[in-house]
Amino acid sequence: MSDLMLTLLQYSPAFFISLAGILGLLVGSFLNVVIYRLPKMMEREWQAQCAELNEKPLAENAPFNLLVPRSACPQCRHPISALENIPLLSYVFLRGRCAGCGTPISLRYPIVEAVSGGLSAFAAWHFGFGLAGIAALFFIWALVALTFIDFDTQLLPDSITLPLLWLGLLLNLNGAFTSLANAVIGAAAGYLVLWSVYWAFKLLTGKEGMGFGDFKLLAAIGAWLGWALLPLVILLSSLVGAVVGIALIVLAKRGRNIPIPFGPYLAGGGLIALFWGQSLTQSYLQLLAP
Repeated sequence: MSDLMLTLLQYSPAFFISLAGILGLLVGSFLNVVIYRLPKMMEREWQAQCAELNEKPLAENAPFNLLVPRSACPQCRHPISALENIPLLSYVFLRGRCAGCGTPISLRYPIVEAVSGGLSAFAAWHFGFGLAGIAALFFIWALVALTFIDFDTQLLPDSITLPLLWLGLLLNLNGAFTSLANAVIGAAAGYLVLWSVYWAFKLLTGKEGMGFGDFKLLAAIGAWLGWALLPLVILLSSLVGAVVGIALIVLAKRGRNIPIPFGPYLAGGGLIALFWGQSLTQSYLQLLAP
């Protein structure tokens, strides 16, 4: 990093905010690939494991990962060029349609890019240039990817949640967001709280109320923000999840037996706690004070 770049980042908040926003848009474009491909990669891995356990020959599949094959229209297989992959702008210029066959492009793609870019710029403004500001970007990008993957597939991949957990602990070695002791307790408490709820619900009803990915996600949030903010995260995610769940049942006439992913609400609670957790907790404690 040049001296000029470092000076601009340190002494020009507007430069850091703009850079973080642009980087967030670019990462958001890549997150669209992660959201679509990672569950399919996991499915392929499970199929390979099942075939191996059953001593069956593995199916011959073309390489498929986050880099290969090149992104293309799912309808006509038109390859997505660099100019057609500019975050937000390409969607506007293409008028939301494939350049090859005119098939409408899902609004999901620009939404992910806009959310990633907007939250990245806000984090840069909120924390400023430094370890916390840069780390917050990775926290946001991971939560955005997990949110949309869980919405689509009800999966929270270990390949995201577990590195996120360990990264939170490493960052808090120097107290980026909380002390290391609070982070370790937060990771353990985050996992054990939902693990206990899972088993209590299963013993009472014989059904599984949530997946193990939710335990790991809350553990990761605890590792980043510390144990003291976990009650706020759980409260916020439970309230929003309950409201959305009731709305889906009443308005969309969704069956009560159809599972609703909890990961997006945990991610939302984690983001709120990242930015305003301390102030919200202090305000609540002041209300309780005599």
